Amino acid sequence: MTFQNTREYAQSLDAQDELKSYREEFIFPQHNGKNVIYFTGNSLGLQPKRTKSYVDEIMNDWANLAVEGHFYAEKPWWDYQERFANPLSKIVGAKPSEVAVMNTLTVNLHLLMVSFYRPTTTRFKIICEEKAFPSDQYMFQSQVNHHGLDPSDAIVEIKRRQGEHNIRLEDILAKIEEVGDELALVLFGGVNYYTGQVFDMKTITEAGHKVGANVGFDLAHAAGNIKLELHDWNVDFAAWCSYKYMNSGPGNASGCFVHEKHHHTNLPRFAGWWGHNKERRFKMEPNFDPVHGADGWQISNLPILSLAPYLASVDMFAEIGMEKLIQKRNQITSYLEFILHEIDKEVESTFEIITPSNPEERACQLSVFLHGEGRSLFDYLMKNGVITDWREPNVIRLAPVPLYTSYEDMYDFGQMLKKGIQSLH
Repeated sequence: MTFQNTREYAQSLDAQDELKSYREEFIFPQHNGKNVIYFTGNSLGLQPKRTKSYVDEIMNDWANLAVEGHFYAEKPWWDYQERFANPLSKIVGAKPSEVAVMNTLTVNLHLLMVSFYRPTTTRFKIICEEKAFPSDQYMFQSQVNHHGLDPSDAIVEIKRRQGEHNIRLEDILAKIEEVGDELALVLFGGVNYYTGQVFDMKTITEAGHKVGANVGFDLAHAAGNIKLELHDWNVDFAAWCSYKYMNSGPGNASGCFVHEKHHHTNLPRFAGWWGHNKERRFKMEPNFDPVHGADGWQISNLPILSLAPYLASVDMFAEIGMEKLIQKRNQITSYLEFILHEIDKEVESTFEIITPSNPEERACQLSVFLHGEGRSLFDYLMKNGVITDWREPNVIRLAPVPLYTSYEDMYDFGQMLKKGIQSLH
């Protein structure tokens, strides 16, 4: 497709957009009476308008039924989480029995590592990506310390080559083979939060299994953003947050995946009564009998008020389907890339997009290295109605979320970026 850097052309793309009506489903912060240009759905998605009715339903049931809401609400609370199984399984490419909603992301990763990181004296190492999200780094360190191991010995980071911004698949595979019999676990991000690089999870999983390791993924930046086939890829486990691309609200509940091949095994886990046999849960039995499937990793009674916004969003995803979202994601991200290159020709500064240019290796994010610019440009954008994300030393992350960003937003951003650079020089 041959793009054009004009408002008329951007508007023509919006007119053809199958998802254009969904923009009206979201509440935008305002700047001078207009919607902001919102590029930070990779940190916190916008609020869907329908969310309020889902939360109000819980509040009304609580007011009118009190404790009886567990069984007699329109959506009874005791099995509320089961409504996620079918729509979430389609989002992440799983069987309904393989997904569950509970806790928050890092809590779930810790709980899953109880089951899937079982170090021995000879097999104890963890492979992860360099510059993983800090929470993952802290998790790895504390897990390794918990087992009495030295993080500098047990944690193996795959590094970028000198002068490169992204990690080569061949280097990941070579390191897995090199660590070999010492490797207990591969735990990568599905999408690197800093660069936006999408990793080849299928190939990484195959390589990890070949040397006898378990393989899991932190899908914080992947769920609701890229095509996932967790079951078919034979991934052992995964977890994701719901408040980025799935717009469930700040710090909201996490989803997790456990492959069905592990459902019949007696894997160690931290147990709680919500993971106990559902039909016998209220008999208050002393011995733990886990629910068959991912729900067997649940621990506590679920926070229904938190789940309600997540369900509102999951229902929206079910209406649209990942295929249409990915189709628009690819086109609007390419259009943003085009706009950046066009503005680059018109200003003295140089933009280096450190996200892979190959559409197969990127999703809904472009990370841009602003050579010759500093934080003052980011501040200018924020003061002028462009909400974006700054990462040291001088990278801005731009996520044109297909559910609610428009092609005209991309054009307006380009003009604001040019104006900002010119005003600061």
